[in-house]
Amino acid sequence: MSESRERVDAVEPGTTRDARPLQRLAGEFLRFLVMGGANTIVAYAIYLLLLQWLRYEIAYTIGYAVGIAMAYVLSSTFVFRQPFRRRSAMRFPFVYVAQFLVSFVLLKVAVEWIGLPEWLALGFAVVATIPVTFALSRWILRAG
Repeated sequence: MSESRERVDAVEPGTTRDARPLQRLAGEFLRFLVMGGANTIVAYAIYLLLLQWLRYEIAYTIGYAVGIAMAYVLSSTFVFRQPFRRRSAMRFPFVYVAQFLVSFVLLKVAVEWIGLPEWLALGFAVVATIPVTFALSRWILRAG
């Protein structure tokens, strides 16, 4: 029995054992997209609601702040399956501050330079920032 276990542990490079980290990463990315979709729907709904009374920049800021809190909870529990930690909770908003700044610039560019409607411009900005947001979120939550 221990001999067969040794053979299983000594897997050659390029076999299924090497694929596990990649499969885990792919699973995390898929869950990140699902979480991001749900999070975006909530933040976008808040944005659209607030557009009735506020300028788009302010509506975006408020919707985004709600999204940060929701993203931390869902990223920890659903995406990366990590326990809540004070350190990661303190660092996590910086990922979204960076994303906010980049998205805000992209939102302004989309509305004022490209001429996209305000209701569509946010989608453009969010999609453009997905890969970096995933990588930074993963790094912070895994590091604790």
